[in-house]
Order: sequence, then structure tokens, then C-alpha cells
Amino acid sequence: MHTTPPARRLRAVALLAVGGLALTACSAGSLGSSGDDSGDGVTLSMLIDNSEQSMVPMQGVIDAFHAEHPDITVEMETRPQGSEGDNVLKTRLATGDMTDLFQYNSGSLLQALDPAGNLVPLTDEPWIDSVDDAFLQAVQSGDDYYGAPQNQASAGGVLYNTQVYADLGLEVPLTWDEFMANNEAIKAAGIAPVIQSYQDTWTSQLFVLADFHNVLTQNPDWAEEYTANEAKYVDEPAFAGFRHLQEVADAGYLNSDFASIKMEAALDQVATGAGAHYPMLTFAIGPMVAANPEAAEDVGFFAMPGEDAGGNGLTVWPTGGIYIPKSTEGEELEAARTFLEFLVSPEGCDAQTAAMPPSGPYQVEGCTVPDDLPAAVEDMTAYFEEGNTSPALEFLSPVKGPALEQIMVEVGSGIRPAAEAAALYDEDVKKQAQQLGLEGW
Repeated sequence: MHTTPPARRLRAVALLAVGGLALTACSAGSLGSSGDDSGDGVTLSMLIDNSEQSMVPMQGVIDAFHAEHPDITVEMETRPQGSEGDNVLKTRLATGDMTDLFQYNSGSLLQALDPAGNLVPLTDEPWIDSVDDAFLQAVQSGDDYYGAPQNQASAGGVLYNTQVYADLGLEVPLTWDEFMANNEAIKAAGIAPVIQSYQDTWTSQLFVLADFHNVLTQNPDWAEEYTANEAKYVDEPAFAGFRHLQEVADAGYLNSDFASIKMEAALDQVATGAGAHYPMLTFAIGPMVAANPEAAEDVGFFAMPGEDAGGNGLTVWPTGGIYIPKSTEGEELEAARTFLEFLVSPEGCDAQTAAMPPSGPYQVEGCTVPDDLPAAVEDMTAYFEEGNTSPALEFLSPVKGPALEQIMVEVGSGIRPAAEAAALYDEDVKKQAQQLGLEGW
């Protein structure tokens, strides 16, 4: 598969914290209808997951789109999140019963849908050059692109309490040694240096996943080598994420309740200063600020520190996409293309912002947002403006084993040493790679 360079600059920056908007209960098929479809015109159906972060901004887009195109009505149908919704989508796609448009992941999960066989390529659409390269790479199969960006990108790094840093005279670390020195000063002050939340086991993975920009800085070909079974987590530079978690655990830098709390409690700790650092994805900024308004000023964000200050940068998760299945034809296909052109425009971004303040960059050139950004989002912005970003591994390789989160919990809990854990994960990914039929496995 042809790919673009992994560290290409994101070309548009548009950020804010996610706000909490309430939804009334709606049945599948009743959401997202704009205007009266009883007369002439085209009615499009769209399948979307039932999360607030997906439905609310999309409703804003649908309303604004219909105001400009009153002859096109868009009706949303919803599906569950997780594996249940995944199965619903794949079944409908396989049976030819898919809606005219649908929402789905970008990256490696998209490849499982066989884009070339099931989706309409969008490579020649007039808006394609306005979309960020990192997103296009995440919806690419062969030489074609198949998705339009929905919502915003997120990033992995470290949320930190700025008041703790100010009180102790600390500076944002660019290297792992600087990070560990900060942790020592924070521990001496009686504050938990690094928060973990192993009741939500997935949160244990950030030391590895968010470190991937640092891996690419040291070896730009690592993802391709990994996919070909020529690079391993037991070896540097990828081993660093496992090693780093063991180092903070061995040093006694974790919160005492790391085994018993969930993400929400961890966000409360960093917001209130009970803990100083929380490795996390930036999508959590909105819920954190909603629960603790003071966090808008008191919590910042920095990229996962690596070995080299000069290579410090951010690991990014491009947004999911909106796709057109090949079963969409005729006037519905043309209407679907028109809708995507509106979605991928400043007007489409503005409609999303008006419905729900975004929590990451719109991956569309020319999009703008309000100025009153939470501190953590402003910090995130700088990496995008400077071009210091790389896609997460799952957007460059289809290889990911299911047991990483459990393995990392064991490392953080002192049950399994980092070297043994990395070797176990290298074994964990083999089955998936073999199922995918990848060469070299």
C-alpha cells in the first residue's frame, strides 16, 4: 500500500474542549432528518454510532447542509458502539443493505472493510487537497482515499497540573530524564507524580502508544518493518514505552489507588492537583473540564517525553471518517458527494463547532474555532502548528494484539517486568498478523 510520510504536518488547527450537551431519546432512523422530504428531492440515509460526540456535531452539519441544499434530506440511523455495532455495520455492508453514507473508524480497522471492494473512492473529489495528510493516510487503500473526516483528531501525551508545576518551579519536560527529575521533585512534595487508572484497563497503554512519535523519530521506517515482522517491541526504540512504565512504578511514582480507580477519578486527581501527571488521550479534556471547570486553566498538556529533546513531538489519532458504500448509486450518490463536500468545508466545521465545541484539530484547511481554549488544548495546538506530529501506529500498520492493555497493567502493577512484557506482546500480535495474511509472519 502506498503511504505518505508519517510525520507530515497537519494543515489546520481548530481546538476547544468538548462540552456536555444533552440528547433526548431517539429511535434509530428518527435522528438527523432535516426539513420535509415529502416533495421533490433526494433523501439520504446515514448510519452513525450512538455516542453524543458523533451524533450532536453531525446533527449540526445536517441542519446547516439542508439550509443550503433544501432539496437534499439527510436522515441518521444509529448503531451501538463497540463490537456489537461493528458487527451490525459489517453485516449490512456485506449484504448490500448499507445506508447511503456511514461513519466508521479510519486506520487499520477500515482496512478490514476491504475499501476497494466495498467503498466509493473519493480521490478525485474537489475538496481532497484541503484535507490533512495524516487523515488521508488513515483512509487510504492502494492509491485511493475513501473517507471524509468526521469530528477532530486527538493526541496522546501527558495531562499535567500547571499549579503543581508553578508551585515547585518545574518546566515542561522534553526528555525522559527531565520527566523523571520532575517526578522526583513532585514526590518529595507529597504529591502523586504519575496517575494510573487500571479499572479502565485500556488507559494503561498510553506509555507505549503515545511514545510512537519518539519511535519514528529514531527510526522512520519502524512501522513498515514492524508490519513485515522485522521490528519488535523487545528492542529499542519501541521497548522504551514498556521500560518507562516500569521505571515510574519501580520509583514509587504512581498514585496509591492506581489499581482501583477509573479514568474519571484519575482526571479529577490531575484537575485538583492530587496528582501531577496523567498519560491520556486529549479527548478526555472536555469531560475533565465539564466536571472540574478550574481544569480549563489548571491543567496543561505535553507530548510523551523521549530520549532526544530535539525530536520531541506528538502522537496523533486522526478522526474517524464518513464513507460512501458502492451500493449508493444514481442521484443518491451525487447527493452523498455533495454532502461530503459540505462536511469538508469551513462551513461544515463551523456547524460542528456550533453544535458541540471540538476537542482537537479539524483536519480541514481553513477551519476556525473560538479563541477561549482550555490550557491543555492550547498546548496541544502548538504541536500541530509546528508540524511536530506523527500518526499513531494503528494508522500505519494493521498489526495490533488484543492483550496490550492487560500486559501493561501487569507492568505498572509490578507483576511482570518490562522485558518479559514486551516479549509477550510480540507473541500476542502474531496471531492477528497471520490472520491478515501478512508476509513474513
